[in-house]
Amino acid sequence: MSNPALLLDQYRIREEPYYRPLKDEVELFGAAYANRMPVMLKGPTGCGKTRFIEYMAWRLGRPLITVACHEDMTAADLVGRWLLDAEGTVWSDGPLTTAVRLGAICYLDEIVEARQDTTVVIHPLTDDRRVLPLEKRGELIHAHSDFQLVISYNPGYQSAIKDLKESTKQRFAALDFGYPDRPAETEVVSREAGIEPNLADLLVKIAQHSRNLKGQGLDEGASTRMLVNAGRLIGCGISLEKACETTIVVPLTDDADTRNTLRDVISACG
Repeated sequence: MSNPALLLDQYRIREEPYYRPLKDEVELFGAAYANRMPVMLKGPTGCGKTRFIEYMAWRLGRPLITVACHEDMTAADLVGRWLLDAEGTVWSDGPLTTAVRLGAICYLDEIVEARQDTTVVIHPLTDDRRVLPLEKRGELIHAHSDFQLVISYNPGYQSAIKDLKESTKQRFAALDFGYPDRPAETEVVSREAGIEPNLADLLVKIAQHSRNLKGQGLDEGASTRMLVNAGRLIGCGISLEKACETTIVVPLTDDADTRNTLRDVISACG
């Protein structure tokens, strides 16, 4: 697909994603984009970071190229590599390079999952230079005027091997995300799962109790995403207990005592 317009077209978000603003994050991100400032979205798993960037890409009318980071990801996975085909050796741009050339928002999801020697490739893009060196190709790309880099970061992953370097963190403006308050989260779960508000509120109550167990057997409590999944199963006729067992209890922990504690929470709330 050599036509840039057609290439970018596949990354456009056609319909408005549902997103419920919680504070002033929409205004702040809009101002950051106006200055092409790189942005870091900080918050726990399943709290709405990815939905937010999808909504902002739609709102700004920009294509969104998303990269799910993982521990085996190399710099070549981001910027591109030489490949062999029927015509010989050809260069293939990676997703980051495509976004830089053509002016998309590039979203590196859960960047702490990637190796630190991989993420340093973004440094020249996150200061006034706004350039991407392609060393293997001998090319220096100046970022398109519409390009913006966004990363997500879960502070709960902080450890010696899963954290961002300070030299990386300080290049980004950061927006804090968390789980909404009970009324707002109830509205989100009801809307996304297609269930009645009273049932959504019950699921949120269960989640809030599970979040109080963080550090007491759980690394994280039930996320908003988990509640939506539970609500969708309930909407298909699955009981509350079985739905929560499948989407909350079993995914969150393998420890038998902690599972029983969660089951007690579900029974008490239900």
